[in-house]
Amino acid sequence: MAYKSDIEIARAAQKRPISEIGDKLGIPGEHLLPYGHDKAKVSQAFIDSVQSNKSGKLILVTAINPTPAGEGKTTTTVGLGDGLNRIGKKAMVCIREASLGPNFGMKGGAAGGGYAQVVPMEDMNLHFTGDFHAITSAHALLSAMLDNHIYWGNALDIDTRRVVWRRVVDMNDRSLRQITSSLGGVSNGFAREDGFDITVASEVMAILCLASGLKDLEKRLGDMIVAYRRDRSPVFCRDIKAAGAMTVLLKDAMQPNLVQTLENNPAFVHGGPFANIAHGCNSVTATTTALKIADFVVTEAGFGADLGAEKFMNIKCRKAGIAPDCVVLVATVRAMKMNGGVAKADLGPENVAAVKEGCANLGRHIGNIKSFGVPVVVAINHFVTDTDAEVEAVKDYVVSQGSEAVLSRHWELGSEGSEALATRVAAIAESGKAQFAPIYPDEMSLWDKINRIAKSIYHADEVLADKKIRDQLKLWEEQGYGHLPICMAKTQYSFSTDPNLRGAPTGHSVPVREVRLSAGAGFVVVVCGEIMTMPGLPRTPAAETICLNAAGEIEGLF
Repeated sequence: MAYKSDIEIARAAQKRPISEIGDKLGIPGEHLLPYGHDKAKVSQAFIDSVQSNKSGKLILVTAINPTPAGEGKTTTTVGLGDGLNRIGKKAMVCIREASLGPNFGMKGGAAGGGYAQVVPMEDMNLHFTGDFHAITSAHALLSAMLDNHIYWGNALDIDTRRVVWRRVVDMNDRSLRQITSSLGGVSNGFAREDGFDITVASEVMAILCLASGLKDLEKRLGDMIVAYRRDRSPVFCRDIKAAGAMTVLLKDAMQPNLVQTLENNPAFVHGGPFANIAHGCNSVTATTTALKIADFVVTEAGFGADLGAEKFMNIKCRKAGIAPDCVVLVATVRAMKMNGGVAKADLGPENVAAVKEGCANLGRHIGNIKSFGVPVVVAINHFVTDTDAEVEAVKDYVVSQGSEAVLSRHWELGSEGSEALATRVAAIAESGKAQFAPIYPDEMSLWDKINRIAKSIYHADEVLADKKIRDQLKLWEEQGYGHLPICMAKTQYSFSTDPNLRGAPTGHSVPVREVRLSAGAGFVVVVCGEIMTMPGLPRTPAAETICLNAAGEIEGLF
């Protein structure tokens, strides 16, 4: 059987005018700010008007640790949203926006796949409604104002050796990780060490995704620490007087973007922090607004459950006052084989023994999610090469872990293929079984929170950090930041900090290289192992095959 490519399916989509999608959610036309015919922002006035509504059920979609075999977390998120609508539920999807860096680097797009996609796909994966550009510009404005303050006399007595505010660009560019800025003589300022992160790692991105509104946004921006004085006292963004202008740049970016699935069901696509270097969830504004206008909201958290789901539970839910009613854990037979030691080139033939061997990774994620008090359903994202025996091996294993697995064929069949998964997820979400609680309290020390995550979620033996890092954590506690949650930055490919250590490793250590205080976002970033906050391009970037064809259509993006 010949299958159409994702891009062919997306181009054939019968999209409805965005006003009709808004009608499904009760959003009046005057509260939609159109960007063309098929996407729009939702006004702040409408968002404010629905806050007294009853909240719907929240479903989190997460996954096992990613492998080159593919898991399909976004595809499953979209397919489940369509499936819930198919069985008569008023449901919508909430996912993140795509970063240009990975699009032109490793993966070439992130809008679902097959017959479980969000459209317009090309727009979503490129400039979309300009949110990322606004974030980059706001971040750059603060960078410019900070160096300008130093140039014009440095009235705040900033120690230029202790400027912690780095620059950002939404592109993978390893050559910018460490630079020297302000070279070229007196007129260009004071030379100092500097560097770039990717935009999705910016604290501004995290703040936009966690802020409850424009006033909260401006306050959080003002609370960001940009540098320290010689006496080690912090210098805040508000001291540079940049928060107001940054808020102006971000005003429209704060409004969620409404688009549609291939089956013309509503989806919010908003915000885009990476889960391996940031908190990895779409915006609080999008999720909480969706909960007020839909009966079921399906959202995702980035990468594996050890990163995205952990941060969703411990950071986003804690900050936003929300809680999942059910968690869907995505796995594939192919990924189980890879975790069981099979090379990517050999994934085609049936190998039940390898599937069983690789299920240890899946089992650990199931146990971790249950530790938050939330029921778990495993979605087996079907590939055409899967055999019945392999699928049954996964199902049997999941039952042995006290959970259940449902085979879903949404990639191939859309909502028809996800109907069984949607039916089971809806029943669990409506049952009231969830008794959600974060795995650590606010009052626990920062060091103990790091250890709780490393030992409970990663199953590490110990956390390794030198005295300088521990002393820094204690100082932040003395300054009133001890109540903040932890945002771990580590490889997404393993429970450990070694990306090559698959399965469910034990006996490993978590080395902490650096800690960063994101006072505005409201968490402490803990950088582990060799993880980078500015990715590099691979040897053969996806950008090499992205172009316009003779018909003016984009090729290679997906």
